[in-house]
Amino acid sequence: MKTDELVTALSRHLEPVDRGLIRRTVGLAVAVAIIVAFSVMALWLGVRTDFVTAYAAAFLIAKLAFAVTVISIASVYLIRLSSPGGERGRPAFWAFVPFAATILLAAVSLGSAPSSHWNRMIVGDEWLECLLSIPVIAIVPFVVLVWAVRRAAPTNLVRAGAFTGLVAGGVSALAYALHCTDDSLPFIAVWYGGTILLCTIAGAVLGPRLLRW
Repeated sequence: MKTDELVTALSRHLEPVDRGLIRRTVGLAVAVAIIVAFSVMALWLGVRTDFVTAYAAAFLIAKLAFAVTVISIASVYLIRLSSPGGERGRPAFWAFVPFAATILLAAVSLGSAPSSHWNRMIVGDEWLECLLSIPVIAIVPFVVLVWAVRRAAPTNLVRAGAFTGLVAGGVSALAYALHCTDDSLPFIAVWYGGTILLCTIAGAVLGPRLLRW
């Protein structure tokens, strides 16, 4: 069979590409990841019970807002990166905006407080628990997201892996916020932001192995 004949034969059976499939698959994976993360957090650590106070409620909203913003922006990038060639012309600037904004607010918070309070505001009581819990809770969400991204055939595996880890870290932080009792903007910036970035780095390292298709 000649080349032209082969091309003609193949083109007869072409079906339109469902461009929304990747979006739906990744969106479903994010939803499942959130459910899994909240379940693990509730069973393993438990939910804090002092939400009735205005102070605790305000910082819970701040933690949730930070995590939701990270997840939302990173998910948009992840959907794009999941498509073959989706990394072209896609600067990752906006993915860092939630971290920069939180760091700025944390700096303002520290600047308005006596220096004797800084250690307490940054380290808190649960820094080690936060450092360990967010990456651990992120494991299963990361696996769920890897499954979804693999189905979409990404071409830049390092970058796709990094954003998979970023979304998984954000999902884990979202769940952990319902347990954490350390309430300060510097704590959120250092330990929430830092552990999410650790998940991002882990995703970038694991991406070429786990996302290969």
